[in-house]
Amino acid sequence: MRVLISGASIAGPVVAYWLARSGWDVTVVERAAALRKAGGHAVDLFRPAMEISERMGVLTRVQARATGATVLAVHRPWAPEPARIDYRKLIGVVSDRHVEIMRDDLSEIYYDASRDNAEYVFGDQITSIAHDGKVTFEHSRDRRFDVIVGADGLHSGVRRLVFGDDVPETFLGGYLAVVSVPKSLAREGEMSGYFEPRRVAMVYTADHLDDARAVFLFRPELPLDYDHRDGARQRDQLRSAFAGMGREVDRWLDEVDVTPAFYFDAITQLEMSTWSRGRVTLVGDAGYCPGPAVGGSTSLAVYGAYVLANELVCARGDHAAAFAAYERRMEQPVLHSRSLARVNAKTIVPGSQWGVRALIGVARAVSVLPPTLTRAVARLNDKGIRLYDSMLVPDYSSATNRRSTHPPAS
Repeated sequence: MRVLISGASIAGPVVAYWLARSGWDVTVVERAAALRKAGGHAVDLFRPAMEISERMGVLTRVQARATGATVLAVHRPWAPEPARIDYRKLIGVVSDRHVEIMRDDLSEIYYDASRDNAEYVFGDQITSIAHDGKVTFEHSRDRRFDVIVGADGLHSGVRRLVFGDDVPETFLGGYLAVVSVPKSLAREGEMSGYFEPRRVAMVYTADHLDDARAVFLFRPELPLDYDHRDGARQRDQLRSAFAGMGREVDRWLDEVDVTPAFYFDAITQLEMSTWSRGRVTLVGDAGYCPGPAVGGSTSLAVYGAYVLANELVCARGDHAAAFAAYERRMEQPVLHSRSLARVNAKTIVPGSQWGVRALIGVARAVSVLPPTLTRAVARLNDKGIRLYDSMLVPDYSSATNRRSTHPPAS
């Protein structure tokens, strides 16, 4: 079976790994000229994604690239000194098995795991997909595939080609920006954050990084006149949103016009009822983004990629049966992730002074209470903050072992 995957970030290489190890003929096409290795932000891998990484044999590399933040220094408008919160305890409430890692590092690790057995084509993109699997590209020759997977993110080109532009989505009221800043503006092992109603700004770095990353989350009273392709306008909107927050935040904003890496996007949730049509399916943010920075989308993408690939193997290349099984398996995780993201979008960036005080108060309580107590309370809510730890990773080992010795016929 010949499969084409669009996107070489997170979900794409994970799908490629599991299909290639079972004998599939896998091609990954990526619009960027090379693997992205500059910019990006830290993402969370919760228990399911950690287990899948372990099964892929890359967990040691993932752990070695952890950002290593242990302290969250919270600056509040009403206090002269920051509150220092045990970041490890805070994350421990959410997950018993967790790593925070730079998105580009994770992408490189998954790419390295799959590249020896899959074909990667950089600097190209899909321009059309026919019902019989014929695919045209911007630069490469036309080719025919049995299965096409869109793993190309929230603004997926594959989704647009197959499902059109009228895809149901919900704006969760906020925006996320990430700016590369000089490493001297952050302290290793510490995440420094400024919290005010409707806006949060943070900076952090890691031992292996040459820079630091400033992250901005904000919820304006009204939606912005926003275009995800207009970088100059986005920079102006970011500066306007965080004007007057403080001297340190102003120093981060000074880097906006000279930064080598800038990211800005609306926190938008996709609400598609199906991710498959004909020979094509979507995985990760391309199909079911719960919302950047608020819904655990990276762990959900890894989980979905693992399920999709293994359902294809189990179905012996019957893509219709595999897609149906994939969507059944992913329905509840996706629905629960959407619900969690809608709550987090307001909780992480409170809309009032009272909300800011409450958020910081809870974080400080977690920091001083015994971890056994806070985790026990959190486990009572397995569809809320403990959602990802409650997801069970299916064991496809018997099916994939059978298929690895008998590759699917083309």
